[in-house]
Amino acid sequence: MKKLVLLAMVASTIASPALAISRYNSLSMSCEAARAAVLSQGAVILRYPSKRVAGMTLYDRYVRDNNQCEQHDYAARAYVPTRDNPRCPVLACKPVDDSNGFILRRPWIRF
Repeated sequence: MKKLVLLAMVASTIASPALAISRYNSLSMSCEAARAAVLSQGAVILRYPSKRVAGMTLYDRYVRDNNQCEQHDYAARAYVPTRDNPRCPVLACKPVDDSNGFILRRPWIRF
């Protein structure tokens, strides 16, 4: 019983950082503020309204660099709308195209 309780405590401690990711409405921020949030926190969730579907909110996890992505993902350039820039450049994790059998990590991609 003690082992089960200890295991549950360890599991909840490991899982808690994933729950603590900050969420922002990108349209309420300047491009510089959105990028600064990503850089300072490592990863954030930015949400914004869809331009194609009324009432739909789009969101994704945006990261500082490849180290914030899963093993077979890399940080690729993405764009989010902000208060002052309709295409603010950020990075989002994308799967590596390993259709040829090679896994390519792209550490040179920067903001």
